[in-house]
Amino acid sequence: MCIAAKATLLPARAYTVSRRPATDVGGLDCWLALPDPMSETLPPLVAVHGIRRGAGSQAALFAARAAALGRPVIAPLFDAERWPRYQQAVRRGRADLALLRLMADLRREGVWCTPHFDLFGFSGGAQFAHRFAMLHPDAVSRLVTASAGWYTFPDAAVFPYGLSRRPGRSDVWAPRLTANLGRFLALPIAVCVGSDDNAPDPNTRSGPAIDAQQGTHRLARAARWAQALRTAARAHGVAPSVTFHVLPFCGHDFRTCVTLGGLDRIVVREAAPTDRCDVRATADQEPARTAL
Repeated sequence: MCIAAKATLLPARAYTVSRRPATDVGGLDCWLALPDPMSETLPPLVAVHGIRRGAGSQAALFAARAAALGRPVIAPLFDAERWPRYQQAVRRGRADLALLRLMADLRREGVWCTPHFDLFGFSGGAQFAHRFAMLHPDAVSRLVTASAGWYTFPDAAVFPYGLSRRPGRSDVWAPRLTANLGRFLALPIAVCVGSDDNAPDPNTRSGPAIDAQQGTHRLARAARWAQALRTAARAHGVAPSVTFHVLPFCGHDFRTCVTLGGLDRIVVREAAPTDRCDVRATADQEPARTAL
């Protein structure tokens, strides 16, 4: 079981939360939580919403803790009309490239200045975040996923369920992910899910193949994916840095995961942890709850 760092009261700092409109057609709106002053050494947090498109809520709920460390929060908005399948990162317009363009614009505007950024996603945003990190591991300093409905596994299943090329398709995504896999597996990765997020719902992709590969609900799938990452890292000669956190008494609700489950303390850390989690839960067993 992973024991989270003991919560402490960080010093309060001033910050502002505002919406930044896209600067061009095809660009992304985003919400910004900007601290005063801003750290020049700590990476910003990029927080990606789920299918309810609650980018403003993500910026607001992470703002105070991030500001106490001088870290900006950048919450891109993938609107439903232009980005109906943003979760898969490479579908219809390339959501991954849209985020890279947004980050390049914000760098020019002085919003952030570090070489990389921490990447977080909740639910559908967690699907986007882990696939973005697989595609662009050199852009990410740390990955945190929370409550994803399903995952791309580091196995031989066909893309987007795994890393094999789809039969009869000419897409390049599976080979690209395979080529990036070692660098992706070297990232610090935290996999989070609510203890009560243990039943499928209408937004959970289900079927015989995906259920057999990943499990039948988000709690099982998170446990199985975390274990798969650790196994794949060892196979690539990489020391795994995967932590697994079950948020106590939380279902599939972002605000509850933050206010009750302590998700903000996992996403915005005071310092790099020295512990490593031993992820042993199987897809059919409820993992131990993370102590917060």
